[in-house]
Amino acid sequence: MRKILNHFLLPVRFKYLFVFICVTACIELHAQGVYRLNGSKDNSVKVSGKSNVHDWTMIAKNPVCEANFGAISQESGVPKNLGSLNFSLKSKSLKSESGSMNNRTYKAIKADDYPEIDFKLSEATITPLQKNKFSVNAIGTLTIAGVSRIITLQVNGEVNADNAILCTGQKKIKLTDYGIQPPSFMLGAMKVGNELTISFTLNFKK
Repeated sequence: MRKILNHFLLPVRFKYLFVFICVTACIELHAQGVYRLNGSKDNSVKVSGKSNVHDWTMIAKNPVCEANFGAISQESGVPKNLGSLNFSLKSKSLKSESGSMNNRTYKAIKADDYPEIDFKLSEATITPLQKNKFSVNAIGTLTIAGVSRIITLQVNGEVNADNAILCTGQKKIKLTDYGIQPPSFMLGAMKVGNELTISFTLNFKK
C-alpha cells in the first residue's frame, strides 16, 4: 500500500518543489535590477586639490549613473553583488568660485574635445559590514580628457528603508596620468598641484 501511495505522491511532491523553485527564482529576479540616480541635489562629484597659494575645490552636479545591483539579502540587508555600473558627467559641469579657474580647467582637460568624464565598472566585490551597510571594492576604467586608466575604488554603501542605495567614496589621482599638465594661473604665480582627490555622493533608486 505504501508503495502505491508513494507512486502517486512523488509526482505531486516534485510538482510543488518545482513551483517553489520557480517562485523563489522569480522573487530573486524581481529583487535585482537597474538602479539610477534619484535626482537628489545631494548627488555630486567634488574635485579638490592644492596649489602653491591655496587649496581649491570644483563641484559637479547632475552626474549620470546606472548600476545593476543584485537582490537585497534578507539576512544582511545589502545587495548580493554589483553586476555593472556606468557613470558619466559633463566636463564643463565642474564649477569653482572662479570663472577664470573654470575656463583654464576646461582647457587643461580638453573639455571641448572630450565633453564627458566616464567610469565603467569591470568587476566589484561587495562585503557586508553591518545591517544595511556594506563596502565595495570596485575595479574599472576612468576616462578623462580622452585618456583611460584602470583604477580601484573603495566605496561605502548603505541601503535605506525604501531600498534606495547611498554610495560614497573618494579616489586620489594624478593629472599627468591622464596626459594633463597641471594648469597655472595669474601669469604662473599660482600653480596647481599634480594630485587631485575625487569625492562622490550618489543616491540610487530602482
